[in-house]
Amino acid sequence: MLELGTKFLISYLIGSLMGGLIMGRLRGGVDIRTMGSGNAGGTNALRTQGALFALGVIIIDIGKGAVAAGVVPGLDLPFAPTDPQISREWLAVACGAAAVAGHVWPIYHRFRGGKGAATMVGTLTVLAPGLLLPLLGVWLLVLTITGYVGLATMTAAVALPAFVAAARWPADQPLLVYGIVMAVFIIWCHRSNVQRMLDGVENRNPKVMLFRRLAKQGGTAGDGDDGH
Repeated sequence: MLELGTKFLISYLIGSLMGGLIMGRLRGGVDIRTMGSGNAGGTNALRTQGALFALGVIIIDIGKGAVAAGVVPGLDLPFAPTDPQISREWLAVACGAAAVAGHVWPIYHRFRGGKGAATMVGTLTVLAPGLLLPLLGVWLLVLTITGYVGLATMTAAVALPAFVAAARWPADQPLLVYGIVMAVFIIWCHRSNVQRMLDGVENRNPKVMLFRRLAKQGGTAGDGDDGH
């Protein structure tokens, strides 16, 4: 249990390194939590600081998830020796979950962080890289239909345990449990987005709504033909 507790804590501390705030300090003290939606994640970074800043945020936030799930479990720590009773698979998902929690509640930044999606993606680059493309497909589909980034993220999170159950059950129980926990957690972190969608005031990006643009183009063409 000492190994589990120590590596869980290390992963949490790594997760607490916020890409948005690190990039903000490099830019001279910008705190994106005081701008836009008040979130420290990549979407708010893009809206308030631009693409290059947001790219740096995403790289850091994804990277720390990959380090937590892929590097920390294998560390040889003299003060926390390897415990043969702890499954390596369960240890990896525990470290991944700790990093996501650290992103949401960063100890270095008064527990005000992001919503965990990018860091969760980072953990999946180690835990289940084969699921990244299907999850990206789900995310893009929902985004291009609705224009809501938050809804696309929540839908992709829910798709994760569904894909694991379809492709890896019952062989990979740790990943399935991780997927279920992450889906619930990501939805909980986006509860304000859900409320804004219900109230009709959620930020929507019509530029990415491909099907809406196609429908408008079709309608325009039809109007022209009728006019002739």
